[in-house]
Amino acid sequence: MDLTVLHTFFLWCTIINVALLALMTVLLTLGRDFVYRVHARLFPMPKQSFNVLIYAFIGFFKVMVIIFSIVPLIALSIIR
Repeated sequence: MDLTVLHTFFLWCTIINVALLALMTVLLTLGRDFVYRVHARLFPMPKQSFNVLIYAFIGFFKVMVIIFSIVPLIALSIIR
């Protein structure tokens, strides 16, 4: 496997992950009440706890995208 294949892989990985992050953020921001109602049936919890959990999940996913997609792409771009 050469650097071009790795660079292409991480480029598409980054594009897909950032698109999922953006879509998830928009859907959870605009449809928060709907998502809460769906999940409250399965996991009863106060709405404040749900909001904190969703905020933490989006933050965790964002950090994972940065660490495992964007940073390797930047590193490969530098050494290419």
